[in-house]
Amino acid sequence: MRIEEEIKQSSFKSEYEKAVINILFTGNWLNLRQSQVFKSFGITTQQYNVLRILRGRKGEAATVKLLNERMLDKSSNVSRLVDKLVQKKWAVRKFNTSDRRQVDIFITQDGMDLLEQIKEETSGLDQLLSGLGREKLAQLNDTLDKIRETYASNSDCD
Repeated sequence: MRIEEEIKQSSFKSEYEKAVINILFTGNWLNLRQSQVFKSFGITTQQYNVLRILRGRKGEAATVKLLNERMLDKSSNVSRLVDKLVQKKWAVRKFNTSDRRQVDIFITQDGMDLLEQIKEETSGLDQLLSGLGREKLAQLNDTLDKIRETYASNSDCD
């Protein structure tokens, strides 16, 4: 469905405005669908993101700083997210043996099992973009990367 129909707005000031609104709307739309699946597992999208980062460490420790740098949602309170994951026994904290001030974070087997269950349940989410085909998906990824690159290199945007 076209963005005009989705938000019931017949025109935009410019293609730029339309593109920004379309990107924001579509991002929120995808996030909502993902959140609905995660809710049934008692996990938020941010907690899921932390677990995926921990799994990707392949047994190596992560720190709050590392998690914060790698989060999709940079406004997340990573310490609070880790607290919740530890409470639910999906992650553990251990004091670093060489630096007692540093706390290492690891995914637990329960956390790994949860990710596997979610993977089975979210396979339908992959289909949301499947209609685009590989070539258009690659083009979309390239365009989204270029948007961020342009912002990063444009000092007027700061």
